[in-house]
Amino acid sequence: MLRGSLGSHLSMKGKSREGRFKTIKEDGDWMPMNPRKRNRIIIIAAAGVVLAGAAGLSLYALNDQIVFFKSPSDIASEGLAPGTRVRIGGLVKEGSWTQDGTSHVFAVTDTAQELVVAYTGILPDLFREGQGVVLDGALTPEGRFVADTVLAKHDENYMPAEVAEALKAQGHWIDDQGNYGKADAAEPAKP
Repeated sequence: MLRGSLGSHLSMKGKSREGRFKTIKEDGDWMPMNPRKRNRIIIIAAAGVVLAGAAGLSLYALNDQIVFFKSPSDIASEGLAPGTRVRIGGLVKEGSWTQDGTSHVFAVTDTAQELVVAYTGILPDLFREGQGVVLDGALTPEGRFVADTVLAKHDENYMPAEVAEALKAQGHWIDDQGNYGKADAAEPAKP
């Protein structure tokens, strides 16, 4: 004799199957009559509602903490509202850095647009003009970016992925040989 669901199905051949499958009764009650099954369904449904509520509240709470990466060109074209937290990246413009104690003012550029940045604090040791930088902060109503975090590159080959993608999109990517141009341009033939 076969065991399991297939065996029990085959063993009922020719017998009445009434009561084997629950259907909606005439009074519209679709819940199982067995109290154990009914309670299990109610507990699972309640747990699903609680989990969905917790997920919704978590996403709502994190909404204020999400920071999106923008290039100076993105900020100029989108016209972000003052006070909006944003992460920008680009290159520190040559000759733009001024310092007064721990107050720093410099320009960050993606070679198409530039954005004046003010930062108060100690800059990373590797911060310098012409190098890649990522900044967290907010725009002022005057259009100046006030940074509260400055991240500088840590070796001569590192560039944040967001900055590299922005430079590639602008056509200002510098390849391994020091040539300017789009990253997807055809490579010269090798001898």
